[in-house]
Amino acid sequence: MEGLVKGLINVAFGDGEDDRNDDRRNAETRGERSRSTWAEVVSGEQDNDEVSSDRRQGYQRGENDYGQNRQRYEGNRQEGYGQHSERYGYSRQEDYGQSHGNEKVEQESSDGWETVQKKHPKRQQKVHMDHWDNYKKPADEQDYSNEVECGVDLEPSGEELEDLSKACNKLWELDLNRLVPGRHYEIDVGEGKKVYQKDDMAEGNLFSWLSEDVLQKPTYSRFCALLDNYNPREGYKENVTAQEQQEQLAFIEEISRTAPIKYLHKYLSAKRMVSENYQEFKRMLKSLWFDLYGRGGTSGSSSAFEHVFVGEIKQRGEEEVSGFHNWLQFYLEEAKGNVDYQGYIFPRRRGEIPDSETQLLTIQFEWNGVLKSVSSTLVGVSPEFELAIYTLCFFAGGQENHVELGPYSVNIKCYHLGDKIGSAFPVAEC
Repeated sequence: MEGLVKGLINVAFGDGEDDRNDDRRNAETRGERSRSTWAEVVSGEQDNDEVSSDRRQGYQRGENDYGQNRQRYEGNRQEGYGQHSERYGYSRQEDYGQSHGNEKVEQESSDGWETVQKKHPKRQQKVHMDHWDNYKKPADEQDYSNEVECGVDLEPSGEELEDLSKACNKLWELDLNRLVPGRHYEIDVGEGKKVYQKDDMAEGNLFSWLSEDVLQKPTYSRFCALLDNYNPREGYKENVTAQEQQEQLAFIEEISRTAPIKYLHKYLSAKRMVSENYQEFKRMLKSLWFDLYGRGGTSGSSSAFEHVFVGEIKQRGEEEVSGFHNWLQFYLEEAKGNVDYQGYIFPRRRGEIPDSETQLLTIQFEWNGVLKSVSSTLVGVSPEFELAIYTLCFFAGGQENHVELGPYSVNIKCYHLGDKIGSAFPVAEC
């Protein structure tokens, strides 16, 4: 009791400064995430390690680095990553409770007291996936949406061909499937933090709810059907089945009927960067995003789609999450209890605090118990928009692409890995 009273007195008279000093010391010794990481974020260097560290290593690290974890993650693939029914059975309240225990013990004091922060459970939600098995059928047995009729000229203007930012903003305008905050979903951003701080600043989940019909949208549902095709362990050699190949083809065919992908083709073909033949263009998209390449010392262990949209767990010393920039993947994994949202990262400019309407977020979370200290994502955008804008920047832009997307000033980072996409993600500008 004496210790508790003393602690309350210390808080009342400002001894919290010691905690802040401890945070600074921890940051300096890299016991926690360092200030240099935050400096990289504010200077636009966010996530450089995702590709550059791989490049420095030359992808020469052997499979032995991951041997001690291989058996555990092979088991995870069979149990949680190999079956749609298991991965998306997250409308069950008890699954979420078993994963999180609905509470998180943050610290335990020397006098036996402990601080417990409860995570409010997500409201129960059913995801209709009975039609997803149809995506495994041969191409001639697939049912696709009609070709888009958006009433807008999809031919890029001269200004757009000269200015990448204008082209990216045109893609934003053409994203007819983009969701509206408050109408299609609701988020609770919680409180902010600096990237090296360990405290969980989110009382509940990031997503409060998502309208049930959202995942019925053709491009959304086909995208979600792809997410369980991967093992997240970096360095694990992927085995792509014939059915998974068909899911990839079906997804590319579906998004190729939308305005953003049609505009992307017209733009790149006008610049003579891709074939004018639309069928060849679609084959290129499939190869660019789904062909396997080496990452983490193992050939055939990664792809642009897996890294950017699904996410990977790498182990070079301390485990950490790389990639994982897609909001749909975040929503599904959070609903299942695999993601623990821990708050947004303070914006670089004061007065721009995110809220439930914000669609460009910089956040921190844990995925399967592994930290992603800083991650950025565009919330509510369609799969076809994200794939289109990253592909556009890959071909027509550079490593940094300062563009306007509606109300947001964004730096689209895009890293090449030979002739493939190593990583791509948005960073909020000042």
